[in-house]
Amino acid sequence: MEQTFPRWLLTHARQRPHAPALREKQLGIWQTLDWAALAALVRELAHGLAAAGLTRGQHLVVVGENRPRLYACMLAAQALGAVPVPLYQDAVAQEFVYPLQNADIAFAVVEDQEQVDKLLEIQDQCPALQRLWFDDPRGLRRYTAPGLASLDDLCAEGRAHAMRHPGFFEAEVDAGRTGDVAAMFFTSGTTGHPKGVVHTHASLIDRASAGARFDRLGPEEEVLAYLPCAWIGQNIFSYAQWLTCGYVVNCPESADTVSIDLKEIGPTYYFAPPRVFEGLLTSVMIRMEDAGAVKRWLFSRCMALARRVGPALMDGRPVRPWDRWRYRLGDLLIYGPLRNTLGFSRVRVAYTAGEAIGPDLFRFYRSIGINLKQLYGSTETAVFVCLQPDHEAKADTVGVPIEGVEIRLSDRGEILVRSPGLLQGYYKNPEATAEVLSRDGWYRTGDAGFLDAGGHLKIIDRAKDVGRLAGGAFDGAIFAPKYVENKLKFFAFIKEAVAFGDGRDQVCAFINIDMEAVGHWAERRHLPYAGYADLAAKPEVYALIREGIEQVNADLAQDQRLAGSQVTRFLILHKELDADDGELTRTRKVRRGAIADKYQVLMEALYGGLSSQYIETAVRFEDGRTGRAAAELRIEDARTFPAAPEGEAPVPALRRAA
Repeated sequence: MEQTFPRWLLTHARQRPHAPALREKQLGIWQTLDWAALAALVRELAHGLAAAGLTRGQHLVVVGENRPRLYACMLAAQALGAVPVPLYQDAVAQEFVYPLQNADIAFAVVEDQEQVDKLLEIQDQCPALQRLWFDDPRGLRRYTAPGLASLDDLCAEGRAHAMRHPGFFEAEVDAGRTGDVAAMFFTSGTTGHPKGVVHTHASLIDRASAGARFDRLGPEEEVLAYLPCAWIGQNIFSYAQWLTCGYVVNCPESADTVSIDLKEIGPTYYFAPPRVFEGLLTSVMIRMEDAGAVKRWLFSRCMALARRVGPALMDGRPVRPWDRWRYRLGDLLIYGPLRNTLGFSRVRVAYTAGEAIGPDLFRFYRSIGINLKQLYGSTETAVFVCLQPDHEAKADTVGVPIEGVEIRLSDRGEILVRSPGLLQGYYKNPEATAEVLSRDGWYRTGDAGFLDAGGHLKIIDRAKDVGRLAGGAFDGAIFAPKYVENKLKFFAFIKEAVAFGDGRDQVCAFINIDMEAVGHWAERRHLPYAGYADLAAKPEVYALIREGIEQVNADLAQDQRLAGSQVTRFLILHKELDADDGELTRTRKVRRGAIADKYQVLMEALYGGLSSQYIETAVRFEDGRTGRAAAELRIEDARTFPAAPEGEAPVPALRRAA
């Protein structure tokens, strides 16, 4: 039988009609939608969309937080053979223009007034957009824009259409084929316009099913859907795998209640980028600093034991009976309550991806009994390329190729992937498609790395970003900016880092401090500050950040081929890097080129040997207003270390990957 997402929906509705499919928290109370009710809702919405003119092959934009009725709209579109296109809900209005124009969008479903306002603002630039439906009616009672209506109105139209066309929905679902386009995801666009990644039902279902088999997922799992639907990682975990496995997806009330909702739901299957795990750990450490002396002592002793014993227990390695007994006591007193506080008391499988995760952070979660693992994939590969087996989770790898995946390395160390989950192509962009997809089906990931002796994949950096130093003590040495930035961000007080050095004689960096962590650090030392810019400029904060940079430099020096990537000079920016200011993508990836252009005067000061530089930049606030941020920024040197003698430490050189 042809596998499509609407067919999976109807299978669950037929086989287990009263099992919970979706939960949503409304006004503090969890509301449950079972599979039968969800199928009825999707049927109404599909009839309504058909009555409005949505037909096979057309696109439907969906913008908002994770909401059951938005999920239902995506299924309804797929039932008609149309293609849902989720966009980031935190994007400013102008960021919607290109995707809407590129995909010829005539229909859109959004969550609330905020998203309605954005689309109405750009409607003159997107004349094809004729119909717009909203889920949450608050604030929209007096809106009279042509083509604007609520999802309740759409459902009413659907019921009327169903009366006139009995059997229409079932016939449309039956007409769907596995090879039909199922969804389109726009890339983050780090170097230009975002590209529409086209995926079929076949590619998404195949990878979702392969991942489920790898970790033995089933209908008993609980998932919390709190990341943007427009990010394919969230879409795979809370949509594709949800439908293929039939588990329960829980939608938080708001972004502000996620930590509370996480504890209430107690998910069994969890996914988050490293920054989320970093934030959770930071909050724990801040609370422990405020705890009493006895509790701090007990926590410190138990965590020392956990770091030594916990990972071995997680990996199934032998542990002395005495240590095993002490760990059980620690689990009763510290680890168990800590997992419960984090909301991870029931987690069976937890994944992180998107960026490298710090070894200490990785070991912390595994040491307290959380089965945290890493995966490797991208929008173009439908996420699942490499996964870590339960007893082979390593901080410095991203796992082994899973079922259906082939990996090979190009002569320059670029990772090539062949898999049933590869994109069909970039929408209306055959040139870009040809650049990444070879005629024999290999996808060029753009990542540099190698397979270790155990078959695990190690990622060094983006292949295009790996450069060379020119001149200085490390002339000709490899420069891997992302590798350096990730290591800097492992330091709890650094939120973002941008490293520069390709073609130069040394590496310099821009730093963003973590306001919460550094602010708490300052308060405990009675260091007053008026805001981010004031705190970032404090000499004490510069000393704190320099200490972290020098720790990273000492670590880099142990890797002979990457020793040249040590940071020699740095400054702390006067503002946080922001997607609204064009400095980050919506998935918080650094736009290194845009930042270098925007802060050219700071680059010249860093490499010109200056000790300070005045800077004034335009900023955009959340409400759309613009302003200016100005400051005299200090520039400081960091200590570097000589490279370790050859053979003293293992080196992940690109040369070994060939």
